[in-house]
Amino acid sequence: MLQEAITLFADPEHCERFMLAIRWTDGKVRCPHCDSENVTYLKNVRRWKCYSKHPKAQFSLKVGTIFEDSPLGLEKWLPAAWLICNCKNGISSYELSRDLKITQKSCWFMLHRIRLATQCGSFLKLDGEIEIDETSSVAKRETSTGASVKSGFRLAAFRKSRNDGGIGAPRRSTA
Repeated sequence: MLQEAITLFADPEHCERFMLAIRWTDGKVRCPHCDSENVTYLKNVRRWKCYSKHPKAQFSLKVGTIFEDSPLGLEKWLPAAWLICNCKNGISSYELSRDLKITQKSCWFMLHRIRLATQCGSFLKLDGEIEIDETSSVAKRETSTGASVKSGFRLAAFRKSRNDGGIGAPRRSTA
């Protein structure tokens, strides 16, 4: 699965299409500074230009996200987010470093940004019909020494696609 995620996001153009679909679900790119739809794509620099009058007329897909101000490309960020969301017991920066073939220091930075985004609730909430996959819960228990151990609850939820078939598509009932 990891190899599929890395292969899927290895192409920068595919990463851009994925982020466009996530960020602007209606398909209309808007300026993150003034919310204007009067923008054009500058293919040579992979940025958009807003024609409204303000100091930051050019913007990229990373502006206003946890990926902003990072020299790492989306081809590293997206598999990292995928790994963090799919590892039941969490993932260390060393393991992430080996998987993505970048430095441990960069992975530590990425982990902290992604964890902060999930804690603060800055990732978009799911709306509409969702599909729940893989749940695991562990209750509070006492050890043999009488110490109390508290464990967490993990739940993976994904927005169902309106397309027929493919990843994220609604499953048909066999009943």
